[in-house]
Amino acid sequence: MKKYSIIAVLTVGLLAVNLTSCKKNLVLAPNDQVTSLAVFSTPLGYEQAMAKVYGAFALTGQSGGGGGQPDVTINNINEGASDFFREMWDVQELTTDEAVITYGDPGVQDLHNMVWSSGNQVLQGLYYRSLFQITLVNNFLQQSTPALLASRNITGADATNIGYFRAEARFLRAYQYWILMDIFGNPPFVTDDTQIGSAIPKQISRAALYAYIVSELKAIDPLMQKPNLNQYGRADEAAVWALLARVYLNAAVYTGTPDYNNAITYAQKVITTPGYGLIPNFTKLMLADDNLNSIPGGGKTSEFIFTINYDGLKTQTYGGTQYLTHAPVGGSMPAVKFGESGGYAGSRTTSNIIALFPTPPTTDTTNFPNNNNPDTRAQFWYPGQKLVISSLTTFTDGIGVTKFRNVTHTGAQGQDPTFSDIDMPLFRLPEMYLIYAEAVLRGGTTGDAATALNYVNLIRTRAYGGSIAGNIGQPGQPPQLTLQLILDERARELFWEGFRRTDLVRYGLFTSASYLWPFKGGAPTGTGVPDYRNLMPIPASDLGANPNLKQNPGYGN
Repeated sequence: MKKYSIIAVLTVGLLAVNLTSCKKNLVLAPNDQVTSLAVFSTPLGYEQAMAKVYGAFALTGQSGGGGGQPDVTINNINEGASDFFREMWDVQELTTDEAVITYGDPGVQDLHNMVWSSGNQVLQGLYYRSLFQITLVNNFLQQSTPALLASRNITGADATNIGYFRAEARFLRAYQYWILMDIFGNPPFVTDDTQIGSAIPKQISRAALYAYIVSELKAIDPLMQKPNLNQYGRADEAAVWALLARVYLNAAVYTGTPDYNNAITYAQKVITTPGYGLIPNFTKLMLADDNLNSIPGGGKTSEFIFTINYDGLKTQTYGGTQYLTHAPVGGSMPAVKFGESGGYAGSRTTSNIIALFPTPPTTDTTNFPNNNNPDTRAQFWYPGQKLVISSLTTFTDGIGVTKFRNVTHTGAQGQDPTFSDIDMPLFRLPEMYLIYAEAVLRGGTTGDAATALNYVNLIRTRAYGGSIAGNIGQPGQPPQLTLQLILDERARELFWEGFRRTDLVRYGLFTSASYLWPFKGGAPTGTGVPDYRNLMPIPASDLGANPNLKQNPGYGN
C-alpha cells in the first residue's frame, strides 16, 4: 500500500488514468463523453484532470504491439512504441554505444547508424508526444486559475491542493520543454497564456528556452510540496532542484555559457535533503516492487526523486519498463528470471560498455543477475551472446542486459508476465552526486574536490557490495577523479536510464571520430559523423504545418 495516494477515476480526454490507493497508482479508464466544463467543476474533477497530465507519461491510450508486432498504427508509428519513455529511450540510447536493437520498425535502425532524417518516425513520435503533454498542462493551467476556482466555489483546502497541482503541472511542462530543448533545440513554444487554436506557435531559440525553463523552475520552487511530503509518483521541490541541476550542468551546450556553480548548488540541495540515500543492493534497484525500496534505517523514500509509475494490471503499455524488461530478453536468457513468459530478442549492449567494468566471467550464471562481477552494476548476460557485433539485427551479436526485471525483491513474478510493474525513475540521487563531481571538475567553485570524491566513492562502495575495494584515490593518485572517470561512472551507474546521448554531446564525443563504437555512423567499427547531428531535426511534418518554424542546420529546409 502506498502511503501518499489519492483516488480518482478519470472521465476526460484522449487518454485517462487514475491514482488508486493501493500498490500502484495509474489506471487506464478512457471516457471521451464529458465536457471540460463538467470536468473542471469540482475538486475531484481537477484531481482527475491532473491524473491525466501525469498519466500521459506512462500511457498511450491503448495497448499496442511490442517488438515489431504493432496492433495499432498512429501516423506511421506503432502505437505501442509511442509511449513517452520508450521514444525518449530510443533517442537517448540507440544513438549511442549503450544499445543496439534488432527491430525493423520504421526509423529505428537509422538511430544507431546515425542516418536519421527529418522524416524519422521515432523522432517525430517523441517530438509530438512532448508537445501533447505540454498541451495537457496548458489546458489544466487555463482551467485552474484562482479566478476560475473562485467562480466555481472551490476554496479553502481544495483550492490549496489545486495550487499544488498547478505547480506540479508547470514542473511537468518544464521537464518536457527540457526534453525538446535537449534533443531538438528550437521547438515551437506555447504556454497557458496562449489559447489552443488561437495562433500558430512561434519557434523559440534554444538559449531563450533555457532561460524560460530556469525561470519557470525557480518560480515554482516555493510553490511545490516539500521533499518527501507528496504522494509517491508526484513531483515535489526536490524534483525541481534535480531538474535545475541537470539543466545547469548542460548550460554550455544549450547557451554557450557554462553555469557549473548553480549545477553544484542545486545538486547539493537534493543531496542534503533528509530522506534520500542509496539502497544497499544495486541489483535490487529496478524491480517490480521498486516503489518499496528504502534506505538503511527505514524511511519512505530511497534514491528515487521522481518516477513514472507502471502497474502490470493497470498501465498495460508496450513502452516504459515493459520495453526495458522484454526487449532485452531472448536466446539463452531465462525469461522466468525476468518475470515474463517470453522476451522479444531485441536490445543488447556493445563492447564499449562491457569494457567499462572489471573483466567478467563469460559463462557463469550462478550469481544472476550480475554473474559474480565485483561491480554489481555489471548486470549482463554472456552465454550464447557475442561481444563483437557484426549485425545490428542479429540478437546474439552484442551482450544481454539484466538490469530491469519484472520480479519482486523476493524473486516472485510481477503481477502480469506481459506488462511491467517497475516504476522508472526520471531522477535519482546518484545522478546528483555525479553532477556535483563533474561540475567541480569543470571549474565550479561552490563545491570542493574532497566532497566530490566522497560522493563518487559512495556510489562505488554501493556498487562493490559495501566494499571500498572499488573506491578511487585522492587527486594525483591513480585512479584519479577525472572528467573521463565521471563520464565512465555515469555509464556504469545510469546505464540504460536515458542519459547517454546527452552525456556524450556534453563531452564532445557524440559525433566525434575520437570516440567510436560498433556501427557508429553506419560503419562496422564506427566512424565520426557531422557535428550537426548533435541536434535532432524538427520533423518535416511540423515544418510543413507551421510556417513559423525553421529547420536545424544540416537537415535542409
